[in-house]
Amino acid sequence: MSPAIFITLLLSFFLIHGTQESTKLNRILVFIKLAAVFLFLLLAGPHVNTANWEPFMPFGVSGITAGAAIVFFAYIGFDAVATSAEECKNPARDLPIGIIGSLVICTILYVVVAAVLTGVVPYTELNNPEPVAFALRYIGYNLGSAIVGVGAIAGITTVLLVLLYGQARIFFAMSRDGMVPARVCKIHKRYHTPYIVTVLGAIFVSLIAGFAPIGLIAEMANIGTLSAFTVAALGVMVLRVTKPDVHRTFRCPLVWIIAPLAVLACGYLMAHLPTDTWIRFIVWCFFGCLVYFGYSYQHSALGRQQKKMRRLRKFTQE
Repeated sequence: MSPAIFITLLLSFFLIHGTQESTKLNRILVFIKLAAVFLFLLLAGPHVNTANWEPFMPFGVSGITAGAAIVFFAYIGFDAVATSAEECKNPARDLPIGIIGSLVICTILYVVVAAVLTGVVPYTELNNPEPVAFALRYIGYNLGSAIVGVGAIAGITTVLLVLLYGQARIFFAMSRDGMVPARVCKIHKRYHTPYIVTVLGAIFVSLIAGFAPIGLIAEMANIGTLSAFTVAALGVMVLRVTKPDVHRTFRCPLVWIIAPLAVLACGYLMAHLPTDTWIRFIVWCFFGCLVYFGYSYQHSALGRQQKKMRRLRKFTQE
């Protein structure tokens, strides 16, 4: 069995057994990940050679943008935290702190690790599956390289855990609205978790993880997430105009500055993704629209409400 398939199925087992068990596992993995990051900085920091930073931007601004469109894959776990709103004691306070706080800390760590990494090893030698572990072997720390490699696996695992958790909660919320069949999101009598959709999601993800190239997965995840962020930003602006008085538990300050900037930034990154990725994305959206208009829209609460309104208007006209 591919390690990717095994890890995915194992994480789904923890998710089915409850949020507390998953949180304990996540804390252990995050500790291992952070320990590996600080170990790398401790070992590699003294070996930084500033000559490796010249030229500072070898591929120019276009190279940075193309790289950002791919490395965006490292940021998709933060939005999944929002799916845990119903399981927070005070989501209006806890979620913004959790998302923004972790985002700031991780961004600082990303920048510092990237600076040390490119300062230790020439960038031309970093195009490999394990650049951080390779850098430690490059300067003679074989044991440190192995430990950091384990930390990297732990880091990927934590992201996968959060995303599997978020996906199950998204489908659970959709089932309450009628957009997916309610029986798929049944709650386990003992563990009180949506176990069927968790298992189905784990099987689907494990097959992709086990047999699809990581580069293709990253590009598709990026374009899907960026498009979702774009739609969310547009939706916020539309609702500010169409429903200005609706109660908002979560508020966005300076919305007419932040939302347009979000749309422009996401669109700019999407434009730098490969053409093949765009073709796959369009095909995927086409099938998504078939499912939505063929089933979800008709069975959703909004769709049922509109049906009733049409019937009422037809009845009154008759």
